[in-house]
Amino acid sequence: MRPLRIGTRGSALARRQVELVIEAIRRQDASLQIETVVLQTEGDRRAEVSLEEIGGQGVFVKDIEARLLQGEIDLAVHSLKDMPAESPAGLTLAAVLPRGDASDALVATGGKSLSELPAGARIGSDSRRRAVQLLALRPDVEVVSIRGNVDTRLRKVEAGNYDAAVLAVAGLERLGLRDRATQVFSVRELLPAVGQGVLALQCRSADAELLDLMGTVDDRDTRVAITAERAFLSALGAGCRLPIGAYATVEGENLRLDALLADESGKPYRGGASGPCSAAERIGTGLAQRLRLEARV
Repeated sequence: MRPLRIGTRGSALARRQVELVIEAIRRQDASLQIETVVLQTEGDRRAEVSLEEIGGQGVFVKDIEARLLQGEIDLAVHSLKDMPAESPAGLTLAAVLPRGDASDALVATGGKSLSELPAGARIGSDSRRRAVQLLALRPDVEVVSIRGNVDTRLRKVEAGNYDAAVLAVAGLERLGLRDRATQVFSVRELLPAVGQGVLALQCRSADAELLDLMGTVDDRDTRVAITAERAFLSALGAGCRLPIGAYATVEGENLRLDALLADESGKPYRGGASGPCSAAERIGTGLAQRLRLEARV
């Protein structure tokens, strides 16, 4: 097989995630030559602007997808939670690695948990999903925008710019920083983003040779779970900017999906559905339709 060019963002977390992907690929083909190509995305270039202002989901993947379509790279590594529900024409989600911890964590000054933060505490998060759920737990805190990579956000908390910040546990773990978490939320407290904790491998749909290789690293249970979650996201429509969360678990041939949709006022609506793994897409679509009716959006 030709040398494999893998495209990624340049942050420490993105580079670590590529290392995990390379390890998985080399377990299947130790002789494969692999080159890492570091690319900058719009989300990286405009690091001080809120994600919602620059377009929300997709700002960390679109530039990499363009290079993939142009043939400058062969494989893209993304955090699945950054990806829209559908890949552009000509690209496919070729594989997902076994899911990491999908939970969210609080990193607070003084080692505090959410309940120990003072009234009016400033919590950094650029996610409306996190914001509506945090405010449901603590209506007296203020959720304010925070940007930057993991290290940058941790430094902003340490410097006292924020009383706390919320970050994905998987990212902290991959960087060896899980001990910085002062509270790990259960998925009942903070429902994760669609695909949170999952590393996604994307390639050109016509690249049969690479697709065959990707099939050997694709994790079946993770694939089933994210099929339900992404079907939930897709059914809400590409233009949906409302806070959304979804998390699916697989036990044998059975699937359980829990999801959240908030209305325009920020009121969260939760629901769940279960069924056979073979019906993952139908379960996700059905739950989205049900929550849309409840939230009247």
